[in-house]
Amino acid sequence: MEAAGAVLVVFSPSGAQSRVPVERVPFRIGRLAENDLVLRDSRASREHAQIVFENGAYAIEDLGSTYGVFVNGERVKRKKLRDGDRVGFGFADSYRLTFSLSARPGAAPEVKEGAGLAGANLPKLRAMLELARALQTSLSTEDVLSAVVEAALAVTGCERGFLLLRRGEELEIRTARSRSGALPPSDLRVPARLLLRALNQRREFLSMNFEPEEAAAGGERTIADLDLRSVVCVPLVKIRAGSAAQQTGAFSAAEDTVGVLYMDSRVKPADLSSGGRELLTTLALEASTVLENARLLEEQWARQRMEQELDIARRIQESLMPRALPETGWFRAAASNTPSLEVGGDYLDIRQIEETRWAAVVADVSGKGVGAALLASLLQGMFVTAPFTQLSMEQMMFHLNRFLYERTGGERYVTLFYSTVSADGTVEWVSAGHPPMFVVRGGSKLEFLMAEGVPLGMLPDSTYSPQRLCLQPGDKLVLYTDGLTDARNGLRAYFGFQRLRETVLAHAGESCQALHAAMRAAVDAFSEGAAQNDDISAAVIEYRP
Repeated sequence: MEAAGAVLVVFSPSGAQSRVPVERVPFRIGRLAENDLVLRDSRASREHAQIVFENGAYAIEDLGSTYGVFVNGERVKRKKLRDGDRVGFGFADSYRLTFSLSARPGAAPEVKEGAGLAGANLPKLRAMLELARALQTSLSTEDVLSAVVEAALAVTGCERGFLLLRRGEELEIRTARSRSGALPPSDLRVPARLLLRALNQRREFLSMNFEPEEAAAGGERTIADLDLRSVVCVPLVKIRAGSAAQQTGAFSAAEDTVGVLYMDSRVKPADLSSGGRELLTTLALEASTVLENARLLEEQWARQRMEQELDIARRIQESLMPRALPETGWFRAAASNTPSLEVGGDYLDIRQIEETRWAAVVADVSGKGVGAALLASLLQGMFVTAPFTQLSMEQMMFHLNRFLYERTGGERYVTLFYSTVSADGTVEWVSAGHPPMFVVRGGSKLEFLMAEGVPLGMLPDSTYSPQRLCLQPGDKLVLYTDGLTDARNGLRAYFGFQRLRETVLAHAGESCQALHAAMRAAVDAFSEGAAQNDDISAAVIEYRP
């Protein structure tokens, strides 16, 4: 519904005064950039109030705001407006409006005779003050970009402004404003290809008039829509920290532009005098900075979400480790796992599978990070269910190898050592490309269990034949991944197999807990706190019938 004859005299918190015609109803007021009157105050509601026109009279309505709508100091839900009514929004230092029926809608603020250049520049200065306030107080990127466009309209005297951003080889409208409020993006009525071409070809302010033949060649709009417009376009440039390109938005190569600030006018040519060019440079820089800050903030939020998800994955992976290992009885064990990243690709598990039999597995998935951790978790699921499948160790390894190969095509593989220990001391074991494991005999001798096959998932038809050995009372199995021997110090030297062997021999007569602690202490002392590139897993199993 169209209504005429009403004007809002707006007093901003900075002290600036402007006149906004109520050209259409409902006339929306609030913090959102789409409102007809934008309140750049974080305390204002997104849709705070609206002015309606019914039965020949104007009225203001509260749209469920937090801090309310006040007319002449009284809080109201809905109230008929009279000439000279004062409207507030809950705070004495926020926006104030005076409703007027005595002025012609759209009339410019009066400038006293003799004000000259200072009077002409006053609206521009007020617009820049409003933008500065928006930059300091607004929590919305859209609100700040709207303030940039409104300030550009005040500086140039143009009627409409659009902020467009690059999306590949297209331009997408982000903000559309007129002097009286928000515009639908469809109001641009200029072929975006013309703006993009101008943006790619020109390195300074693009002040132009569309020629009829140029407009007609686009075929998208009629000549009448285009050929009477005075146009100003300002490129928005990429902001680079510490770069001189931040100092001006007017001189930049086409590939450095992220968008364009477009303004046009039908009534009179755009005003680029009285410092207008310098102010537009500032506005373009502010818009570019806001966009860059928004991008960085989105990246930060994405990183935080990823870190939270990785933390959840890490805690889940930690929960998959055995919570308690036996310290007494015929089977005793100690183990640990330290991922190099938030989540790791090592899998270590020790569990009882029968009353008189335990199983132990240590595996190392190729690669690191989330992909390796997922594959390690998949391995655990398969080994947890293995005792219930009634498959032999050889059959289990064959199916596991085939399963991994079919899903990774050989691009991901796993080195693995799997063993079962029975109460009579019998150990059945198989090694798929894993480093040599230790058997500690009698507290002084070492034997090595070497790999009998290639890593799992590397070849489609690999077979793995289990081996057997017999433990004597006090004997131990030492299991680990190559992250332990590949641990580095600050000089990039490796801990190595020989240091591990010497450590195991030096503590061979001690309990499994003491031997495990000595291995980890030796690695920690060697690395001296240096960051590691691989996960470190270690376990010691002791046979004590």
